[in-house]
Amino acid sequence: MIMKRTGTAVWSGGLKDGNGKISTESGVLDNVQYGFHTRFELGAGTNPEELIGAAHAGCFTMALAAQLGEAGITPKSMMTTATVTLDKVDDGFSITEVHLNLVANIPGADQKTFEEAALKAKLGCPVSKLLNTHITLDARLDN
Repeated sequence: MIMKRTGTAVWSGGLKDGNGKISTESGVLDNVQYGFHTRFELGAGTNPEELIGAAHAGCFTMALAAQLGEAGITPKSMMTTATVTLDKVDDGFSITEVHLNLVANIPGADQKTFEEAALKAKLGCPVSKLLNTHITLDARLDN
């Protein structure tokens, strides 16, 4: 099964004085503003790093649900925050790290099974595989 999804960015102007709009095929994002101020300051709109963070958090959490399902466990709730670090390096800017912070309520799950499933999800989710950066994980079972 091959799936293809699209996202579109339109940009006008220079780096600092320009602006752009981001849209997704599903329409969830429809001409959402982004630009220098939303990326490097606190301007209104979005930026590529927070979109990567949301995608990684969603992918990892779904992968964890799959891993737990294989162990016969169904989570009550899981919340993952992905913090994406954009840093100045020698040759420009780079995403140098993603930190996943998971808090899960999984009745009946033991700590060992939970940690093993979380590690497999971190390593196996397609977004983790895509990112060429250091990925860390804090996973807390909060039943």
